[in-house]
Amino acid sequence: MDFTAFVLSQLPPPPVRVLEIGCGPNGGITPALAEAGHDALGVDPDAPEGGRYRRTRFEALDEERFDAVVGERVLHHVDPLGPALDKLARIAPVLILEEFAWEQIDEPTRDWYQSQHRTLVAAGVEPSGPADWARWQDAHVDLHRSDVLRRELAARFEERRFEWRPYLYRWLCGPATESLEETLIGVGAIRPLGFRWVGVSR
Repeated sequence: MDFTAFVLSQLPPPPVRVLEIGCGPNGGITPALAEAGHDALGVDPDAPEGGRYRRTRFEALDEERFDAVVGERVLHHVDPLGPALDKLARIAPVLILEEFAWEQIDEPTRDWYQSQHRTLVAAGVEPSGPADWARWQDAHVDLHRSDVLRRELAARFEERRFEWRPYLYRWLCGPATESLEETLIGVGAIRPLGFRWVGVSR
């Protein structure tokens, strides 16, 4: 189930008012939410033009009310995190996330990722992710760990759903990478670095 389908499965029947934070220059899942009948608004400093978008950080958005907020791989970047989560808890009763637990990587997971990266490059495919995990990690020491993020979420939201998910396939871009990553996670050969989370404000 992709993130759009997951979000739609967690929302009430349309129409409800949904804010997508960090929708990016391509608009994220905001168009799909609108097509499903929801009143969707995407926010991002690089958001597309148009009435369904606002070019700003969600922290600077006026405190309108929404029925739900969704975010895909956004909050581990946000600093300061606490005030941002306070705002999300004020403006909507439901928060639906897909996030990155980068610190969960271990040696087998790193070795598998870097091997897949080298294989794809040798086959003429240019993955979007870094070739050297250690160098990437050194350059991203400001990212929030998943345990920090979940602790801050728990202070403001009651967790209703949590599940570990594959993540590295997003960086590898190979045609069968997601299913392979999921299989390896299932047998315990590598660790999952993504997770989905749903909570309701306290």
